[in-house]
Amino acid sequence: MPAVPGPVGDVKHSVLLTTVHNLHDTPSYLASPVSTAARTTTETLQIVILSPFFNPPAAPAPAPGSPSSATGYPAHEREDSPGPTRGPPGVSRTACWDDVQRLLTFVYVQATKVAQDMGRILLDIDVLLHGTAPEVPFPADAFRAAERIFSVTPHDTALPPLPAALAHRTEDIVVLAPDNHPPHTPAPARAEDPSVPPLYPVVALGGTFDHLHAGHKILLSMGAWIAGEKLIVGITDDALLGKKAYKDVLEPLPVRTARTRAFLELFRPAIAYDLVPIADVYGPTGWDPNVQALVVSKETLPGAASIDQRRAELGLPPLRTFVIDVISATEASVDAEDAAVLRTAKMSSTYIREWIVKNRERTGDVNDVES
Repeated sequence: MPAVPGPVGDVKHSVLLTTVHNLHDTPSYLASPVSTAARTTTETLQIVILSPFFNPPAAPAPAPGSPSSATGYPAHEREDSPGPTRGPPGVSRTACWDDVQRLLTFVYVQATKVAQDMGRILLDIDVLLHGTAPEVPFPADAFRAAERIFSVTPHDTALPPLPAALAHRTEDIVVLAPDNHPPHTPAPARAEDPSVPPLYPVVALGGTFDHLHAGHKILLSMGAWIAGEKLIVGITDDALLGKKAYKDVLEPLPVRTARTRAFLELFRPAIAYDLVPIADVYGPTGWDPNVQALVVSKETLPGAASIDQRRAELGLPPLRTFVIDVISATEASVDAEDAAVLRTAKMSSTYIREWIVKNRERTGDVNDVES
């Protein structure tokens, strides 16, 4: 693999391959490499983090007489599935909730800051978590369109063996140097709640998902991360968006739905996705007895209380709620400055729509959103 040369020209599509030595340390070694990849990419950047941590977790055995799906795992992802070779089990998805959202947030922030600084507001950034087990589907399509492939690893960890889909491109990979980082530290003792399974069979979340951006993708990724069989995504119906700022450039429901589905199927193709229009705060969570867990942002946490109240009224079991919160009351998941990027207007769909409108006014082309 060639080392990174001097200044490199821009390309439309690129991929950055990397790995992590643990999940509890912030991957500070990625800051400059991610920035380099973002700075030299104009349309799509996919950052693929390869690690056995992301293999399917060890599945609890189903109760006697119950179907195998009762474990909440797709058949080919269960640790007890038949197969000639299987990788080591991954971490408990629910127990590592905070660690994984911290990882995703850190990486998205590094790339997003560069895109904003360069005026590339519509740069499409995906962060994908990929296991190393043979049975885990590899996003080969991401690499077919890549004009440049970068890689970077921390000083004390090697990149896992690359999937067969990349065998013909290993000589093309440009190796980036990691930033200086602290040495590997042992994982702290983790007291796991035995009442919380590694995955929940059916998970739900909701949002508008207009002009899909990093904040949306963190929410969607975390929902897919803990879902064993299906993720239900409620998408706000067009009829409820009439008072949104810059509504003329709002993406219609079919576009928002298609882009949301495309991202989810890229992030984790092994589970089912049910994307439904919603006209209230509840959506399917207000009536579906099969939903077990709900993913919300800190800002929409009051909606979770309303959902629990509705379910109680209908005699449905309560949902386990997982909150996207990059800054908690007791510990910063990421640097405060980085977290602020995700909470400013520049990370909102409103800001993106405003940018599109002003860009069109500047160019005089109603169809132009990128110049």
